[in-house]
Amino acid sequence: MREILGRRRRLRLRRKEGAARLEAALTFATAWQWPVLPGAGTAPAALREGRGLGCVCRDPDCAVPGAHPFDPVLPAATTDERMVRWWWTNRPTAPVILATGGRAPCAVSLPALAGARALVALDRMGMRLGPVVATPTRWSLLVAPYTLERLGELLYSKDWVPSSLRFHGEGGYLVLPPSEIGAGHVRWERPPAPLAAPAPSTPVLRRMTKGGGGRAEAAAPWLPDVEAVLDALVEASTSAPDGGSRLAY
Repeated sequence: MREILGRRRRLRLRRKEGAARLEAALTFATAWQWPVLPGAGTAPAALREGRGLGCVCRDPDCAVPGAHPFDPVLPAATTDERMVRWWWTNRPTAPVILATGGRAPCAVSLPALAGARALVALDRMGMRLGPVVATPTRWSLLVAPYTLERLGELLYSKDWVPSSLRFHGEGGYLVLPPSEIGAGHVRWERPPAPLAAPAPSTPVLRRMTKGGGGRAEAAAPWLPDVEAVLDALVEASTSAPDGGSRLAY
């Protein structure tokens, strides 16, 4: 009886988590126009001692278990509501992957300890921050889209950039909450800023669905410029113990 009740609780939990991921993916894609796709996900059969869950891709040396595109591949990322619903209806436990760059947000990620220090430093400076994604091993600050040329100019002016600092720009990706990956839960350390309600005279756009319903379109969360946060991130990564040179989420 206990085993049956345990299975039922796990099934209810999986359904709840799947519904939350579908809702999040729809918000990113249709309300904020962020292109998303399902990530590889984790595989219990690929458990590795001391490394947490393995990856569906079955690569024993996968650096980001569960937290990367696999099938479909990254160029398939979309803002189409029907495609997003189909993906997460068929794979409700799949991580939500953001295709960074272009018109979508970019990001800068660093080891978790350095990320915590960077946020303290930026708060002391009175810097306004956008969403911050946290996993047990790395924190990622979402920033406004930047080009590789502009990023290169910014980095060229630095004496040194730690290898643990990662830049997620055009052609890159980032796992978003509420996802589960090999390293553990993905959460918001700083959630997206609440969106102000539209004035009574302001029309609310609604994307119509086949059934006649719709999801209200809203402005995407505010994002800081990468230049505004880069110095603090470089400093925090330089002073933190070197635990993030390996690309792990």
